[in-house]
Amino acid sequence: MKKNKILALKYRPQEFKDLIGQEIMTQTITNAIELGKTPNAYLLTGIRGVGKTTTARLIAKALNCTKNFSEGEKCKTSDNCHCKEIEDSNHMDVLEMDAASKTGIDDVRELIENSKYSPTNAKYKIFIIDEVHMLSKQAFNGLLKTLEEPPPSLKFILATTEVRKIPVTILSRCQRFDLKRVNIDSLSKHLNKISTQENGKITEKAIRLIARTSEGSVRDAVSLLDRALISQTLNQEKTIEEKDVREMLGLADREKILFLFREVLSGKEKEALEFLKEMINNGIDAKNFLNDILEVLYLFSRRINLGLIEKDMTVSENEITLIDQYSKNIDMQDIGLFWQLTIKTMDDLRIVGNENLTLEMFVMQLAHLKNIDVKKEIPAEYFENKENQKQKNLIGESLKDENLETKINQIKNQMKNIEQIKKKPLKDTTINNIKNNEEIRSFQDLVDKAVTEKEIELKYDLERNVKLVSFNRGKIDISFNEKLNQNFIKNLTEKLLIWTGERWIISLSKNNNAKSMYEKNLEKKSSQLEKFEKSKISKQIKEAFPDAKLMEIEEVNEND
Repeated sequence: MKKNKILALKYRPQEFKDLIGQEIMTQTITNAIELGKTPNAYLLTGIRGVGKTTTARLIAKALNCTKNFSEGEKCKTSDNCHCKEIEDSNHMDVLEMDAASKTGIDDVRELIENSKYSPTNAKYKIFIIDEVHMLSKQAFNGLLKTLEEPPPSLKFILATTEVRKIPVTILSRCQRFDLKRVNIDSLSKHLNKISTQENGKITEKAIRLIARTSEGSVRDAVSLLDRALISQTLNQEKTIEEKDVREMLGLADREKILFLFREVLSGKEKEALEFLKEMINNGIDAKNFLNDILEVLYLFSRRINLGLIEKDMTVSENEITLIDQYSKNIDMQDIGLFWQLTIKTMDDLRIVGNENLTLEMFVMQLAHLKNIDVKKEIPAEYFENKENQKQKNLIGESLKDENLETKINQIKNQMKNIEQIKKKPLKDTTINNIKNNEEIRSFQDLVDKAVTEKEIELKYDLERNVKLVSFNRGKIDISFNEKLNQNFIKNLTEKLLIWTGERWIISLSKNNNAKSMYEKNLEKKSSQLEKFEKSKISKQIKEAFPDAKLMEIEEVNEND
C-alpha cells in the first residue's frame, strides 16, 4: 500500500522563502550568513507550530550547503550534498537533541565532549537542542562556557516555547529570534494553496475558520486542514463547508451563541438553556464554547466602544446585524461581569466532572447576573454642596504630602465606593428598612448605635480606623488610615439613612492631627497610669510587690 505523508510533514518548509509570517527574521539570518557574521548560538522562541525546529534545520542547511542556499540554489544529489541528509535528520555533523528527554548534566557532558571534535565532512558541526527550557540547572551551567566560546566550527541552535524559564546567563550568550504567530490572512492563503495542490474542495469560510482556530500556529492549521480533507476522501463530490469544520472541531455556531445571548439579555433563562442543549447535542466542546463566548463578549465591547464593525473579515454580515442589535441591551459593566464569570467557569471545568452541568450552571448564572443592579447611587446634594468643592481642593493639596501614593490610592478607593453618586429613587428594600427617626447627636452615639444594631465591622472601623474631624447633624468630616474598609463610606451612609431617615454627607478631610477613638482611649489610659504611678498607693504597692507591673486602671461601681 502506498504511504502518504501527513500534510504537516509534506509541506514542511525546505527553504527560507517557504516560511510564512517570519520574513524579517529570515532576512536577518540570511544576511548574517552571507556576511559571515553568524553568532555562536541561536535561540529560537515562539508558540508551538510556528517553525522553530524547521528554522533550525534551515539555518543548518544554509551554513553547510555547498551551494548558495539562501539564494535558493539547489544542492545536487551527490556525495557532497548535505541538505538532503539534514532534511532526513541523519547528517553526522548536525545533531538534534530533545532536552525534554535528556535533561541532566550527564547528557550535556556527553554533548560537550562531542563538541571537541571537528566536523566529519561539513563546514560546521551544529547542535540543535529542542525544548531547551527543560534542561536542569546543572545542565545549563555546564553549557555556559561552551556556548560563549565554542570551537570555530561549532554552532548551537536552541529552540523553546518557554523562554522565561531559560537562565539569563544562557540568554545573554545567544542571538535571540522570536517567531511570531502567523496572522489569519497569511494562514488562509497558505491553506488555500495546499488544498488546491491536494485537489481538496473546501470553502473560503471553512478555511478561515481553520486559520482562526489554529491561533497563529501553522502546523496546527495544516493538521486541521488535513483532518478536514480526509473526511472528503471517500466522497469526492462533497465540498467541505464552515458547518462541517465546526462539527469536526466541536465549535458552536456563533449565530447560535448570539441567539443564546439574546435570551440571556432578555432574562429568558429557559429559552437560553434550550439553545445550549441544542449545541451540546451537536457535540460542542466545553472549552471551545467558553472561548467563543469570550469572543462574542469582545465583539460586543468593540461595538459599544468603537462603533460599527462592518469591515471585519472574521464576522459575517448577519452576525454584525445581530451584534449591533443585541449590544443595545448590554453595557461594559455587564460585559465585565460576564467575562469574569466565563474565566471562572473555565477553571471550574477542571474540577467538575460533568461538563454539561457546568455549562448549564454558567448560562443560568449569566441570566441572573444581567438582573443584578450594582450601579451606585449618590444624592445630588453631594455634588451641589459647596463644602464638597472644598474637599476636592483639600484632596488636591494632600497629594503633595510625603505619603503620596498611599493617599492617592486611599482617596480613589473611597471615592469609588461612596454610594452617594447619582440622584435616583431609593430602592424599595432600603425604604422598607427605614426606622422611626432616631437622633444621633454625637460620634459616640453613632458608635453606640452600631453596637446596638450589631454592626460589628462598622463599629470596628469607627473606633480604630476613622479619625473624627467634625460632627454635625447630617454631615461628618473624617480622615482615615490605610486599614479602613473600602466599603466603609457606602455602609455608613446607608445605615445612617436607615437609622435616622435622613441622608448624611460623609466628607474627607485633610486634617492629619485628628485621632481615632482607639488612639484617644490609649492616650487616656496612658495618662491615668502615669498619674497613678506618682500616687502614694502606687508606691506602697511597689514596695510590697517589687516585681509587679501596673497594666490597667479600671473604675468599679460601688453598687456592684
